[in-house]
Amino acid sequence: MTERGQFPEGFLWGGATAANQCEGAYNLDGRGLANVDVVPIGPDREAIITGQKKMFSFEEGYFYPAKEAIDMYHHYKEDIALFAEMGFKTYRLSIAWTRIFPKGDEAEPNEAGLAFYEDLFKECHKYGIEPLVTITHFDCPMHLIREYGGWRNRHMLDFYVNLCRTLFTRYKGLVKYWLTFNEINMILHAPFLGAGICFEEGENQEQVKYQAAHHELVASAMATKIAHEIDPENKVGCMLAAGQYYPNTAHPRDYWVAMEEDRKSYFFIDVQARGKYPNYAKKQWERKGIEIEMTAEDLDLLKNYTVDFVSFSYYASRVATGDPEVRDLTAGNVFTSIKNPYLKSSEWGWQIDPLGLRITLNAIWDRYQKPMFIVENGLGAMDTPDENGYVADDYRIAYLEAHIQAMRDAIYQDGVDLLGYTTWGCIDLVSAGTGEMNKRYGFIYVDRDNDGHGSLKRSKKKSFYWYKDVIASNSASIK
Repeated sequence: MTERGQFPEGFLWGGATAANQCEGAYNLDGRGLANVDVVPIGPDREAIITGQKKMFSFEEGYFYPAKEAIDMYHHYKEDIALFAEMGFKTYRLSIAWTRIFPKGDEAEPNEAGLAFYEDLFKECHKYGIEPLVTITHFDCPMHLIREYGGWRNRHMLDFYVNLCRTLFTRYKGLVKYWLTFNEINMILHAPFLGAGICFEEGENQEQVKYQAAHHELVASAMATKIAHEIDPENKVGCMLAAGQYYPNTAHPRDYWVAMEEDRKSYFFIDVQARGKYPNYAKKQWERKGIEIEMTAEDLDLLKNYTVDFVSFSYYASRVATGDPEVRDLTAGNVFTSIKNPYLKSSEWGWQIDPLGLRITLNAIWDRYQKPMFIVENGLGAMDTPDENGYVADDYRIAYLEAHIQAMRDAIYQDGVDLLGYTTWGCIDLVSAGTGEMNKRYGFIYVDRDNDGHGSLKRSKKKSFYWYKDVIASNSASIK
């Protein structure tokens, strides 16, 4: 019997990473070039990830942090052993598409890539850790971007289905929790990362983004269908970059804009969880002259193959206003927002709102009535290690503790159905937004800086031992 201070029995505690932010080894064992490899650190990064500036290969004068990252490709056994020492029940990771299909459109996969992940999954199971695998965490083979234009092209469905069928078949019995696309709503904000899209001068960018979104949504439904056919034990989820919008004032205009902003994100999950396009999206397309090419078969797939659970990232709530004179903005997970005067901010300007996580959990639960999984949450901060690599990161412990308390309230006071919680960047890795290493989230410090210097030595932070106690007590250690 679970006590009030604990989470439900079987709750999946763990941590999360992404291949492009931790693996490195970008050109080893047959791996091909991907969009995530050619995004440099520095002032041009934002223009590239938003598709406004093209960079299809490495160029002089730039540093590309994903090339080596933290070299988990060669350190995964050491890293998984550290996760096991913390007591992880699950480890969320992603597949590098170009390790499996280097160009993306091959008929046969790269055996070296398949073997790497098979060994990694077996290493997880050795410690009783359940892999939670994101099929596409912003990865898109550069060959598919050059030749087909990324997800704007319907041919991507065939290539993605081939990837999924290969993964579901090879890893049957090793992986049962799958996510089809990471933060699928990022297509609207970072289309080069989200869908491999670079825009041509003068084209209707909204049209391109929503057509690509349709292709990804259909691909997700096809993946769900195949996953269930290959192994009925498979559970497939969608993944949303979440964070509820608050109206800036009680003015109805602000409330309306906040609702509209929420709909821009929930649009994707409405399709993946409910099985059809919402009327508000159709009306928006009509007003903007957007015509999405779709078939009756597409709509049938969306209707019949909805996801088993809804996963999401949560870093902060957001604020919206209908007043054009209000311009006091704050940073966020690619999303800019009106600054909330009632909240403190991280060193990167991300506002900290634990109650907002409870609000977001309730909003998603009320909307979909499907089990949920928080697969990213954490605090990016500048960590200062001592001579032994130890970091007294009480600020991170305070952040995570407050968010876990909010989760517990959502479960016990509100009745939401929450499957698990994986903190983001459980080991320090490259930031997706900025490309920095100094923006650290992990329980494990990695000796590497923004310029790629460092020994890559791993060392335990204070939060490592704190999280170990949280998992061992099933959160009872948090009062």
